[in-house]
Amino acid sequence: MEMESIECVSLSDGIEDEEIQSSSVHQFSSAKTHNIIPSGIAPTSVHELLECPVCTNSMYPPIHQCHNGHTLCSTCKTRVHNRCPTCRQELGDIRCLALEKVAESLELPCKYYSLGCPEIFPYYSKLKHEALCNFRPYSCPYAGSECSVTGDIPYLVAHLRDDHKVDMHTGCTFNHRYVKSNPREVENATWMLTVFHCFGQYFCLHFEAFQLGVAPVYMAFLRFMGDETEARNYSYSLEVGANGRKLIWEGTPRSIRDSHRKVRDSHDGLIIQRNMALFFSGGDRKELKLRVTGRIWKEQQNPEGGVCIPNLCS
Repeated sequence: MEMESIECVSLSDGIEDEEIQSSSVHQFSSAKTHNIIPSGIAPTSVHELLECPVCTNSMYPPIHQCHNGHTLCSTCKTRVHNRCPTCRQELGDIRCLALEKVAESLELPCKYYSLGCPEIFPYYSKLKHEALCNFRPYSCPYAGSECSVTGDIPYLVAHLRDDHKVDMHTGCTFNHRYVKSNPREVENATWMLTVFHCFGQYFCLHFEAFQLGVAPVYMAFLRFMGDETEARNYSYSLEVGANGRKLIWEGTPRSIRDSHRKVRDSHDGLIIQRNMALFFSGGDRKELKLRVTGRIWKEQQNPEGGVCIPNLCS
């Protein structure tokens, strides 16, 4: 679905000319270990022993081996059709109990150690932690493609600006104009993304048209470029209307840890049904003209009353 005219106006156009460092994400590869058994084996050697030769991921029980002692993980055992990838012998159902015992004795740092995580875990707890680690890289929030780029927030802001050509604005208010000549043509899902910089943080404003049941709907929502705990410090409002009517949405921005599709499918934002959108456009049903306005504010704790009071961006 082509958007014939789109405008997004903030209090001050253009992002501040601050240099955004494009820092690459480096995962911790040389494992620092504690209490490794048997002694005399270098940490890197033990780590290599626990690396599956097929997928190169760390192996977790059950760890399988062939008659010649070559090991691999249980996931890859089915992928190689029960044949050892090293010597091509039949694998059978032999467990490498010795290697599983060695793994139990290991304590390793989180693989995001180089990104700031100070935690050290037993080998079997490490994987579970890393899936939820607060220091793990963020995924690109761009919704228009299956972008696999990951990194920290400054890196992703530069990536959105330079690679996806996303509009960047400074300010905590916005005025979003959406015009479409034929509102009956809706592809699933048509979207646009704008990034706002305020309170020293970055926010992604999404606006979409997608099919819900038999009729198209239009949806706007905000995501915070940071963790969920930080996102709760902010609130936002969205408003659309005309002809003496208006719809207002207020909520807390979702973290970009939640995928774009997850937020959209949970309907956590301003949703405008097609008939209402056409009414706001003048009612002639020939052209869609929507203007979505909004603002972002930071909730501050009142030291006397213990309640949150809004801190509006100047």
